[in-house]
Amino acid sequence: MSLLSLVHESYRESNGSAGARNIAAMATTKGVKLSRWRATKLMKELNLISCQQLGHQYKKASTEHVEIPNYLERQFAVIEPNQVWCGDVTYTWTGKRWAYLAVVLDLFSRKPVGWAMSFLPDSALTTKALSMAKEARGKPANLLYHSDQGSHYTS
Repeated sequence: MSLLSLVHESYRESNGSAGARNIAAMATTKGVKLSRWRATKLMKELNLISCQQLGHQYKKASTEHVEIPNYLERQFAVIEPNQVWCGDVTYTWTGKRWAYLAVVLDLFSRKPVGWAMSFLPDSALTTKALSMAKEARGKPANLLYHSDQGSHYTS
């Protein structure tokens, strides 16, 4: 059995989930010495791509931001709408790349009042979500906006 057919068979056995490391390990259990680097080259030659998601990593900020005091102080009990809004950003795999979702929640109702999606986790994303919230609710007086001060809020 050739190495190419062994790699292809191992990939098929894993239902397309095995990457180069697993394919190399599967070949080794079958008595064939195969490094993960060689398995990578053979997979590329066969156009085989693991369906496993890559881990997500944010880029490190090049400059530090000024820390803003935490005025909310974990006081999540709000007695009326539009007193406190909280913002956060999460990410999801779209099949080809990461997409970022910014959401603004009203702490009173615990429901979204604004949101935005983008392929870049930057301040434009969070600004769009906040703008949507302001369009939906107007400009409430004495509103406190709380976020985790991540790079998408401070850039």
